[in-house]
Amino acid sequence: MGCVGKLVMMAQLPSKEPSFQGVDLTPDDEHETRRLVNAFRRGDQQAYARIVQRYRNPVTSLAYRMVRDYDEAADIAQDVFVKMARNIDRYDDHRKFYTWLYRITVNASIDHIRRNQRHQHESLESFSEVEERQETGPELTYLRERLRTEIRNAADKLNAKQRSAFLLRDIGERKVDDVAGIMEMPEATVRWYLHRARSRIRKELLRRCPHLLFLLGIR
Repeated sequence: MGCVGKLVMMAQLPSKEPSFQGVDLTPDDEHETRRLVNAFRRGDQQAYARIVQRYRNPVTSLAYRMVRDYDEAADIAQDVFVKMARNIDRYDDHRKFYTWLYRITVNASIDHIRRNQRHQHESLESFSEVEERQETGPELTYLRERLRTEIRNAADKLNAKQRSAFLLRDIGERKVDDVAGIMEMPEATVRWYLHRARSRIRKELLRRCPHLLFLLGIR
């Protein structure tokens, strides 16, 4: 496990924030999604409603992780589903639907961030490759909360592509090939953005709060 993964695991605390979870569809689920998409293409509005119901939570949660505001994430999600409806004929049936939809979400979130530069935060509460830690106590809880704040501050330094790759892979726990599909770039490029994001976070934490890392036993 990398150093940044250990740092973030130490910062994990119960939170009211929505958790972004990818949609790992079974073959039957994939078949149902394609059926709904085809029905919507034929003008079935009930099929559209079913698609929105199915993907509203992961889309909204992904948008929230990008912009760090509940109301704005909800607005982005609404915009995403409008764009999905307008461009449904462009969806390639040979690709996973959620990959296409998440790409729309990431792009919409990045556009929002560019329009509203004050929102540059990214939540870094979890990584896919972390080890379980069960220690509790008021002092440790306090230190973890401080570390969480520092991680968020460090994440402000990430650019949009680093943020997207990091969010989808390490928080969303998507596979690298899925992230590559969503971001429309080679897997090697995704790995590079991930490496840069993790390196920048670690460097910023070491600069800003080495004492906090020491207290938490992180090297």
